[in-house]
Amino acid sequence: MGRRYDPDRRQRIIDAAAAVVRERGIAGLGHRAVAAAADVPLGSTTYHFATLDDLLIAALRQINGEWLAEVESWVEGVDPAAPPADELARWLEDQLTGERARMELEYELYFAALRDEGLRPLAAECLDEMARMLTRLVPEAATARAVVALIDGLTLQVLLADRPYDREGTRAALERLMGGDGDDGEPGTARRNRMTSRPGSPAETGSPPGPASG
Repeated sequence: MGRRYDPDRRQRIIDAAAAVVRERGIAGLGHRAVAAAADVPLGSTTYHFATLDDLLIAALRQINGEWLAEVESWVEGVDPAAPPADELARWLEDQLTGERARMELEYELYFAALRDEGLRPLAAECLDEMARMLTRLVPEAATARAVVALIDGLTLQVLLADRPYDREGTRAALERLMGGDGDDGEPGTARRNRMTSRPGSPAETGSPPGPASG
C-alpha cells in the first residue's frame, strides 16, 4: 500500500510544534511530543524537519507571525488623534495584566537566542517588525526602535521582578522618549500635526497658507 497523500502534513506538524512550545516552553519541544500532538508517525517530523532546531524555528516563526499580526491590527486601529504614548501604555497594560503566556514565550525566545545563534535572526526580525509598525505612531524610525527597547525593559521588569504595571509611569516615560511633553520635548499637539502634515505644507514649512488654487 502506497503512502497516503497528505499535503497539509508539514503545516500540521508546525501547528503542533507551536502548540507544544506554547504549553511547555522551548525546552519542552521534541520530535516525539510534536508527532503525538500532530497525530503523525515520528518519522514524519524528522522527514520534514531534519533537526530539532529546524522544527523550533518553524514553530517560533509561526508564533511570531501570529503575534505581529495582532500588533499590526492594533496599530491600524489606533485613533490618529489620540496621544500615542497613552495608546501604547494602555496596550501594554492589556498585554501584562491579562494572560501573559504569549509575552513570556516571546521573551523566552530572546533568552534562548543568547545561546543559540540560529534563533538570533528570528528574534531580530521580531524586534525590527515591531519598530516598523510603530513608525505609524512615532515619526522617526530611531525613536520607534527606542520605544521598542523601552517596552522590552518595562516588560521584563514586570515579568521577572513581578512588579505591578505602572500605567501612568509608563505613559510618562513614553511621552518623554517620544518628545510629547516636557521642557526639552516638542509639544504633543505640534508633533501630531507634523505627523499628519504633507511635505511642503504650511504645517511643515512654517509659512503662512497661500491662496487656494483652483
